[in-house]
Amino acid sequence: MTAPLYLDCDTGIDDALAIAVLLRAGADLAGIGTVSGNVSSAVAARNTLHLLELAGRTDIPVAIGRHDPLSGRFGGAAADVHGSEGLGGLVVPEPLAQPVASTAVELLLELSHRHAGELDILAIGPLTNLAEALAVDPTLPERIRRVTIMGGAVEVPGNITPIAEANIFNDPEAAEIVFAAPWTITLVPLDVTMDHVITAEEVERLAASDDPLLHAVALAFELYLDFYAGVFESRSAALHDPLAALVAMELLPVTGRLEGPITVETAAGAERGRTVRGSGQSDRPVHTAVVATEPAAAAILTVLGRSGAA
Repeated sequence: MTAPLYLDCDTGIDDALAIAVLLRAGADLAGIGTVSGNVSSAVAARNTLHLLELAGRTDIPVAIGRHDPLSGRFGGAAADVHGSEGLGGLVVPEPLAQPVASTAVELLLELSHRHAGELDILAIGPLTNLAEALAVDPTLPERIRRVTIMGGAVEVPGNITPIAEANIFNDPEAAEIVFAAPWTITLVPLDVTMDHVITAEEVERLAASDDPLLHAVALAFELYLDFYAGVFESRSAALHDPLAALVAMELLPVTGRLEGPITVETAAGAERGRTVRGSGQSDRPVHTAVVATEPAAAAILTVLGRSGAA
């Protein structure tokens, strides 16, 4: 992958593996913005800087994004899934590098001008920063090559309510703004990410690595495996964000997709956060929802293995 990439994340456990995949696959990470979701945007920035330090990539700028969603307030970390600090209970020392002075929105807009027409966006948390960037500069989509989003549940149940996925539910107003914008979006929803898991045995392979980044990610994954043991029949964990990273980098063949407009329910009530495909609104942009891919875990281990790290 040679296109410059802006990553927007709420760095918890699967975000950490996604970052490792991006780095070890040679992604041109032009900058990273953080958003509140799995943890607060400030904690997500600290976690991200720690991972970059382990990877020897302190050259990548990290900017803190908005703390609260567009409507209401941040509801708190997903401690039962990711641990109170987002990395499965790992003690994260204060990184040597600090976040840049600009906000995540400012960083994204600056990168969009620097790499006009070439910049890709990968969003693996709530879409607050992207929506705010569109409010500041509605011409942003003209300078973005494509957007890949991990989020939503198109034809399957949600994971935070019966119908809503966490990233979309945590800021549905932002998601609706992002999906209404005139840019090319590939959505990677629960429809595909819940079909792909990493096993405890595969995590052990990462833990045995002499790569400090992969070793730390594997240790964090123990809590993630514990959580998903109550979801799957085996001790395995879903590959939400890493799968989206592979799709964004075109390292994972897509074998099933749905095309059509995507809208998000924003009204209060049981439908809030629902991702709706094919709304019938002719004025809405047509987006792609990925619903099937080749095996993701094998692709991840191949990417990490090529680096000599797994």
